[in-house]
Amino acid sequence: MVNLVKTGIEGLDAILYGGIPELNQVILAGGPGAGKTLLSFEFLYRNAKMGNPGILFALEENSKKVIENAKSAFSSFDDIDELIDKGLLTVESEEPAAHLQQSEGSTTYEFGRILSDIESTVSSAKATRVVIDSLSLLDLIVSDPMTYRRSMLALVSNLRRLGVTSILTSELSNPERAKLEFKSEFFIFDGIIVMYQVGEEEKRKLALEVIKMRGNNHSFVTTPYEITSKGFKIYAAEQNFKY
Repeated sequence: MVNLVKTGIEGLDAILYGGIPELNQVILAGGPGAGKTLLSFEFLYRNAKMGNPGILFALEENSKKVIENAKSAFSSFDDIDELIDKGLLTVESEEPAAHLQQSEGSTTYEFGRILSDIESTVSSAKATRVVIDSLSLLDLIVSDPMTYRRSMLALVSNLRRLGVTSILTSELSNPERAKLEFKSEFFIFDGIIVMYQVGEEEKRKLALEVIKMRGNNHSFVTTPYEITSKGFKIYAAEQNFKY
């Protein structure tokens, strides 16, 4: 039997047929405005309330801003500060400009330093849930495709060794399902979840699809969702079924 990590998010566990297999490393891809960071934050928040410590590593935004945005979007999450004070929810940030100023020859070192920071923080907090937001910065740091692929292999290996279940966000070049393209290194990861934006700008609808999830079956239906003050609401057809 596979141990499943519940996301705690309404509808998401339903289409995942119970949750994410423990120790899976999952890509969450989508375009700007799809809600990748917010969904990842809610995953950590819900797990923190279950007693599972989690860390969000913000590679492109200040940690204070990430928390402020989450509080603004999820106004009913009135215990975020309490969970942070208890060490169940941690948000760490890196200064992106410092990484992008590195010379070409130092990119491998810089990537290794980020991995070292992640490992140190995870061990210190005894975290079992991790979010890295986002892989797009790491892609900019390591521009050579082969070096980047090796770096992604190292990242996945390190996260597994740390014993965490993680979500790693990534930008899609095009948020439309019909034009979906993945980088080859995405398939190194155990799972891929995509957040689409469908329709015209003024009538844009949001939908989510699980492309793959190693170790467990899942729904293949593209499922609409919305972001509410109480968290994500994913309208899964499987909502009332037991797995």
